[in-house]
Amino acid sequence: QVQLVESGGGLVQAGGSLKLSCAASGRSFNNNAMGWFRQAPGKEREFVATISMSGVSTYYADSVKGRFTISRSNAKNTVSLQMNSLKPEDTAVYYCAARRSIGVGYVTSQYDYWGQGTQVTVSS
Repeated sequence: QVQLVESGGGLVQAGGSLKLSCAASGRSFNNNAMGWFRQAPGKEREFVATISMSGVSTYYADSVKGRFTISRSNAKNTVSLQMNSLKPEDTAVYYCAARRSIGVGYVTSQYDYWGQGTQVTVSS
């Protein structure tokens, strides 16, 4: 079992930055690939970014590529999402997720553990 707790959400103006963090506890974090997803009101949860167990491989949704950066610290059991040049359409609840695999994942069904989510609101 892996427990995930997100933090760092908030209200920011368009063009601003936020950094989300996810703290993992429980079974070995180092065996899990990690991901960030988001869900806006009335929409399905969508993929944002993923990082492999080693941290060598990262992939992003086209909508955030070049603006968001995912990283992890296996020593600290954390994964982060640096979000720059934020847009109003980035407004959503952001979720951290872990999968029982070392490889990256792009869809919700590939993930086994989820955090409770943190709200990000970008004003225009």
